Amino acid sequence: MPFLPVIAFPMIDPVALQLGPLAIRWYALAYIAGLLIGWWVTRREVSRPALWGRQPPIEPAAIDDLLVWMALGVVLGGRIGYVLFYNLPFYAGHPLKALEIWQGGMSFHGGLLGSVVAMALFARSRRAPLLPIFDLVATVVPIGLFFGRIANFINGELWGRVTDVPWAMVFPHAGPLPRHPSELYEAGMEGLILFAILMALVRFGGLRRPGLVAGTFLAGYGIFRIVGETFREPDVQIGFLWQGVTMGMVLSAPMVLVGLGVVAWSLRRTAAAKPAE
Repeated sequence: MPFLPVIAFPMIDPVALQLGPLAIRWYALAYIAGLLIGWWVTRREVSRPALWGRQPPIEPAAIDDLLVWMALGVVLGGRIGYVLFYNLPFYAGHPLKALEIWQGGMSFHGGLLGSVVAMALFARSRRAPLLPIFDLVATVVPIGLFFGRIANFINGELWGRVTDVPWAMVFPHAGPLPRHPSELYEAGMEGLILFAILMALVRFGGLRRPGLVAGTFLAGYGIFRIVGETFREPDVQIGFLWQGVTMGMVLSAPMVLVGLGVVAWSLRRTAAAKPAE
């Protein structure tokens, strides 16, 4: 099957700014942008009691501490998750390489688990209710996902499968064949669309039902990630697990099930509480 002309891949230097020996990469800036914008949005949310129908779980000033906890959870969890889920044989033989975060290699699912631990420790230290904290953070995670996927695209990594669609691109490190720009698909689904869904849910009272927003995020991300994996080339060191199934799909399927379960539990809990109000 002949391939159609493809769109030229935009050759953007992965290093956004070079200050002598210090290289500031777009990937690092993506993490910083996601955390800072998330900090700003969550401060606004906890400053509006009407969104919660009760007292917000924490004061706006506490968001500053939550940002630190989340940064540690995302970075440590993301790196550990990548080592365990995607490249354990290599790092078992080269353990010090696991510390070289600047060389790339982060797992969203590991970052998610790290974030859950960080939020639990934060809530315990503040004696704050855990589920509303989960809901609060879930509203802004798609912001970081969007910037992260854009950074993946700039780096020319995590490219898609070979295709003949008119918008296919030849990635500089992926051989001569045109491929899906799957990073952009995921930025749109996991980032923009999921953020819009969660913001609509918040707008219509989602934060008044503990667990509803967090459960929707888990299920929504899991579904969008599985869809995105059908266009994305699996990591070369893993490949397909079986019959077109990838590691990303395997790790995302439980998110869908858990997320739907949390949503159902939240709705039932709210419905059961109504007669007592």
